[in-house]
Amino acid sequence: MSKRRSRFRLVDRAGSVAAKDRSGIGNGSDNIGCSCQGAAGRHNHMSYVPTLFSLCVKTITDALVHGTEHVEDILELPSELLDGLVTSLPPLALQNMHELLERLPDSCGGVGFTNVGVDNGRKRRRKEDFNMTWKMLYMNRWPEDITMTQQIGCVTIQDGCEIAKLSNQSVDWQQLYWEKHLQNCLDEAAETALLPSFDGYIGDLTISDNMMDVIGHSGGTFCTCMKLSFHCNRFGQYIRYLRLQNVLCVAETCELLRDCKLQGLVFRRIISKNQVNGVCMHLNQHRQTLHSLEFIYSKIPPAMLDQIFGSIHRRDVSQTHGVQELHVKSSRIFDSKSSTIPAGLLSFISSGRDLRTLCFCDSKLLPKFAKMIFDVLLGSSSDVITLEISENNLAGWLSKVDRKPLEFSLLMESNVSLKSLRKLSLRGNNLQKEDAEDLHNILVHMPALSSLDISDNAIMDDGIRSLIPYFVWAVEKSYPLSDIKLNNCNLSCTGVAELLISLPTLNGSFSVAENNLGSSIAAPLAKFLASSSVRKLNIEDVELGTLGFQQLEDQIPKKMGLQCINISKNRGGLRAAYLIFKLLMYSPNIAYINAGGNLMPPESSEVIYDALKQSQGKLETLDLSGNTQLCQSNYTSRLVKFRQHGRPIVIVPSLPASSTPYDDDP
Repeated sequence: MSKRRSRFRLVDRAGSVAAKDRSGIGNGSDNIGCSCQGAAGRHNHMSYVPTLFSLCVKTITDALVHGTEHVEDILELPSELLDGLVTSLPPLALQNMHELLERLPDSCGGVGFTNVGVDNGRKRRRKEDFNMTWKMLYMNRWPEDITMTQQIGCVTIQDGCEIAKLSNQSVDWQQLYWEKHLQNCLDEAAETALLPSFDGYIGDLTISDNMMDVIGHSGGTFCTCMKLSFHCNRFGQYIRYLRLQNVLCVAETCELLRDCKLQGLVFRRIISKNQVNGVCMHLNQHRQTLHSLEFIYSKIPPAMLDQIFGSIHRRDVSQTHGVQELHVKSSRIFDSKSSTIPAGLLSFISSGRDLRTLCFCDSKLLPKFAKMIFDVLLGSSSDVITLEISENNLAGWLSKVDRKPLEFSLLMESNVSLKSLRKLSLRGNNLQKEDAEDLHNILVHMPALSSLDISDNAIMDDGIRSLIPYFVWAVEKSYPLSDIKLNNCNLSCTGVAELLISLPTLNGSFSVAENNLGSSIAAPLAKFLASSSVRKLNIEDVELGTLGFQQLEDQIPKKMGLQCINISKNRGGLRAAYLIFKLLMYSPNIAYINAGGNLMPPESSEVIYDALKQSQGKLETLDLSGNTQLCQSNYTSRLVKFRQHGRPIVIVPSLPASSTPYDDDP
């Protein structure tokens, strides 16, 4: 049959769609479809007149999802129709079409997703069109996962594994879509497998109708494509980062995920020997590609911990391993009665030539264990870039770390082990002012450090004063310290003012949120903004009050390089609105302002409205949430009309849930 007649055949078949809908009779199957027989669809019986194109899309979708003997006729459609078809298909149909095109030789349109006789530029454009379609499918299905923070134009996603990938403009959205889909399938299967009544094969668990519908498949109860095993086998090739519940750490799931090329694995609630054995199976299977490893809410005895790290780092085979990130969060892996850390963990850290990130957060890490980890890092050839030891009770441990005091002038000439460290977080470790003095001697072993977070430690003003000589040196070194976080450190205005005076050349971000500084900090802050090149400033909840806002408004310089500022929860009232006005006038590059929870009265909306009208149009987010009185102003509805990149700039407060007065007491 000619190509012309093949195309007409597809259109002719569209005319029978209505009859098929009424009868519930589906198509047959072949190797393109999902191998289900007699799939009964779920159709909306609303009375409307479909267009010819919609009928064709319906028929072609059925052909792609369930398979027909003439499915390859779709490739003979004119290019303009094929382009429109791509954006109208549901995910499973689009995937089948994608695979059908991939199987064709390049001269027939494969790889580049186009027809015969076109150049490589056209092929690249068609591939980009496919990618944009997958992006829209992803964002339509999981809109809650993506948060457009607008903070310096960043795009973030709630799942930590995917943050870096989504910020990359060249992300493969098809891969990301099926990775997320399979993760949802595994999470759903884990809920069923955790039930005491479950007794069967995990691969035989049925995917819910809702999840099947969303990918464009309406199948019968016994359709094989509704089993978890089908989804693992079909989409496992797209998985790079995976989160596994303890019940899935068994040999069966290793077989189901054999086609995955996992780069990141997150294990949750590993508490038994059998689960540890399952973890080791997964690690052995993906040892060649694994870059990131994370344990959350787990309790692993030291002996089993040696077994886990032995699965990655086999000392009898290789002296190194390829893992780049290790995260232990809210997990218990250390024995308080033991005098040493499990040998497998120490060997893993010391032999990690590729290890870049090391995190122990809320892991009951005792001072003696923290000392061992730090000593191993100082004495090894590790190139760790990010080190986080947070939310552990480590008061006094820094004084025991094996280090040699160094003069700043001799630092770069010495053989320093932690030359690669860029980011250090010691947040929430119950460090005291004495620990700050010891920290000064440790930090000089990190000449490339650019980010330091010692928030949630009661180091007080004396602790800050002992660190000022380091800060003065660090902000002027070859690789300057550019990110300082001192949130909730029991600091006063006096201590912070002394620190601000010492940081005239800070070029980055500075945060002293949640310290009771009072209105007196306004003048030192204004001088700091005038002398430094700080781009991000966080002074959330520092008790500025209306007086502090007014002083800051009166004294801030008329030219600043601020890109992001957080002035929320400071009870600024109307003065907070006037400060926003000045920030927009004097900071031409400002993109993000958080002024939430400042008890702004209704008339603040008019001030902010005028500021936005006069601004240079670079602001991407102005967060006014929590200022419920703004809802009483007519100008609030006008604020949402300001847009940047097609999105509203202003986050307006929601209406109060009740008439209960706002409680301003802390």
